[in-house]
Amino acid sequence: MDIVESLFDIQVQDPPEEDFSSIDLTWTKFGTVEHHDEVALIPYARVDSFIIGECSNVECPTRFHIERGRKRSRGSLKEYKDDEYLEYRLYWCSFGPENYGEGGGVLPSRKYRLNTRNRAARPQSMRGCTCHFVVKRLYARPSLALLIYNDRRHVNKSGFICHGPLDRDAIGPGAKKIPYICNEIQQQTMSMIYLGIPEESVLEKHIEGIQRYCGSDAKVNSLASQYVQKLGMIIRRSTHELDLDDQASIRLWVDRNKKSIFFYQDSSETDPFILGIQTEWQLQQMIRFGHRSLIAADSTFGIKRLKYPLCTLLVFDSRQHALPVAWVVTRSSAKPDVTKWMKSLLDRARSIEPGWKISGFLIDDAAAEIDPIREIFCCPVLFSLWRVRRSWLRNIVKKCTNIKIQREIFKRLGNILYSIWDGADPFVNLEVLIQDFVDQTAFIEYFKASWMPKLAMWLSTMRALPLASQEASGAIEAYHVKLKTKLFDDSHLGALQRADWVSSQKDSSLTHLVWNPGSEFAFCDCAWSMQGNICKHVVKVNMICANNEGYQPSMSFQSLREVLMNLWRKPMDDSVELDLSVAWTHNMLDQIKQLVELSSSDDIGAVVNNLPLKWVSKKGRTSVGIPSSTLALPSSSKSSTVHKKNRKRKRLSRLR
Repeated sequence: MDIVESLFDIQVQDPPEEDFSSIDLTWTKFGTVEHHDEVALIPYARVDSFIIGECSNVECPTRFHIERGRKRSRGSLKEYKDDEYLEYRLYWCSFGPENYGEGGGVLPSRKYRLNTRNRAARPQSMRGCTCHFVVKRLYARPSLALLIYNDRRHVNKSGFICHGPLDRDAIGPGAKKIPYICNEIQQQTMSMIYLGIPEESVLEKHIEGIQRYCGSDAKVNSLASQYVQKLGMIIRRSTHELDLDDQASIRLWVDRNKKSIFFYQDSSETDPFILGIQTEWQLQQMIRFGHRSLIAADSTFGIKRLKYPLCTLLVFDSRQHALPVAWVVTRSSAKPDVTKWMKSLLDRARSIEPGWKISGFLIDDAAAEIDPIREIFCCPVLFSLWRVRRSWLRNIVKKCTNIKIQREIFKRLGNILYSIWDGADPFVNLEVLIQDFVDQTAFIEYFKASWMPKLAMWLSTMRALPLASQEASGAIEAYHVKLKTKLFDDSHLGALQRADWVSSQKDSSLTHLVWNPGSEFAFCDCAWSMQGNICKHVVKVNMICANNEGYQPSMSFQSLREVLMNLWRKPMDDSVELDLSVAWTHNMLDQIKQLVELSSSDDIGAVVNNLPLKWVSKKGRTSVGIPSSTLALPSSSKSSTVHKKNRKRKRLSRLR
């Protein structure tokens, strides 16, 4: 950037926005080679708009106070330069310049704290912020103001962010000693702890995150270790058995944890016991990752071993990990009972974000009630096959000793499920399989006792509902195994050693063989797959096969195609059904086009600019970055203009 020596060579800028900030201006270097500043020229009447815009910084919201000020009267200077001031004001972030944290201190020239309403709320919250700028009303041109930004970053003298949402946990007397932990790092750490990942792995990822901001040393690592241990202890700590009587113990626990209970119904002669648990952090994650996205239910945990089964509602975070956002403890799966807790959960989310809505609900139990989901959440219901696959593979490995027979039986069972879209009778194929492997007595007896009575119900659900992808099923299964390990302490599962969904394999010398590639019933020889789980090797191989010809489409794709064909086959004489089919088809087509464009585009900005959603005014935004249910529209009436001016005067009065 060239250095300009005369203000007359700098263009005056007047952004069209009501309030603007430094990012809306083009800054020029003004002065000499030895000493120069970054400056911008704006109309003096727009100075207040600039200050308001700077105070509204999303990452570091603040207020600016006048640290120093001087004035001259017109005609007092006989000779003057083009940058001489008529009025001079030094604006400083109200989180500085003093530092009341440990190791900080008051400025030597500051004998007492300034008594001004524009300062930070408490002296203890002043963190030595260095952000400040100068506003000069030019002597030669009083209608213009020269902005000189000395330091735009809201950091302390060490260069660390010292206030605002990005540094929410580093406010207090010991702020200078605490490593910087932003929301992203904190949520990632909490998510990994909830997933049951070993503390060593969580600490490693946590330290990698904070070292981006404060470097690496022994003290930072020690404090990070203490933070992870304390966070894990808070999440894991729970007080139970408050009374010898179970019902009394539950009542006491509910009274002590009312903020974490979204629904509670005590058992009686007419009503079953229902307990819905959701912490504030889980509510935030559900609103953040569930809006216009998917919610899944792991609804079969503890059916055989627990007095009351546990249903977990999950969302998928930015890394496609399954995060638990609510737990429901109950025996009842009847429609009236399910409706109660689902409605209560939705009301709680919409009390925070009125426009909150999900795009789909995944279930994993063919016997689950789907009417309450459609009536309350008003969204499509998808079906996940992870339970079927896991149960079949675990028992095949357990009851069949020959590896070749294991692979063949698992492949044949998968073909039986695929046959429901080929027009073949799956039960005929099943009889052939039983005859071919009649010598595998243990597995055949298990299959006849556990699956033959309910197989028709599962196949019927597969035909009626769209199927979830293998990636979503794998994420649900990974959470299920983690939860099982934490509650039942099944050390033989080796789940805590698994890192398939956290990091990629680094040892290129290790190889694994995947049989029946391209199918949801692919079989890998790794230890994780041999325990009945979906391993990362199967997922990666199937992703490769999906792009190559010669492999059959996935079950989820065949299910979607069946839904579209059923819509297309609607009778032409039924105009209402035909219109509904066309509307559904175009809705799905538009969403698919957007996903394809997003995944194939090299410029995400171009995709975002083409989206139909447009912010109309600031009132239409919410605290979590999601559009509210109603957007405020600008008004051109005279009363609204007067109200806006009054509101602006109130905001300016806080700055002066």
